[in-house]
Amino acid sequence: MAVDNVPLIMYEQEFREITEVLERLLREANARIVFLVDKNGQLVASAGETENLDTTSLASLTAGNIAATGGIARLIGEKEFSIIFHEGEKDNIHMSLVGERVILVVIFDNRSSLGLVRLRVKKASAQLNDIFQRLMSKVEQEAAQESPFAEITDDDIDNLFSE
Repeated sequence: MAVDNVPLIMYEQEFREITEVLERLLREANARIVFLVDKNGQLVASAGETENLDTTSLASLTAGNIAATGGIARLIGEKEFSIIFHEGEKDNIHMSLVGERVILVVIFDNRSSLGLVRLRVKKASAQLNDIFQRLMSKVEQEAAQESPFAEITDDDIDNLFSE
């Protein structure tokens, strides 16, 4: 099943693990804000100084940025750009795709460096990818168990129409 076709359902255990990874990344990268957004622009989780930030708009614009950059990538013959970096006067934004499903965003200022952020993001991305793989497996298993057609086999269908 394609990753994009499976709905993103969050369970408490996985949400807690994701939040722990984001909080660790926030500390280890010396960042201001770290958040995770799905490709549809929905905020999944965040850590850091988000009180005075419109996280809904930021999540939506981040997904739009990734989609637009994906369009540029395809125009020049690339599948996609997995990392995007924007440098500002005071703040910088590092965005990276995790598991073809979510976008990890790190906002940092001069207390950190791009090199440190990239190093810490690489580790956090691997951890998040593992969590999302387990989560998707759980979702697929539960969907199969809950389906009223789960116990019907191809042979059952063939037998039904062959009579």
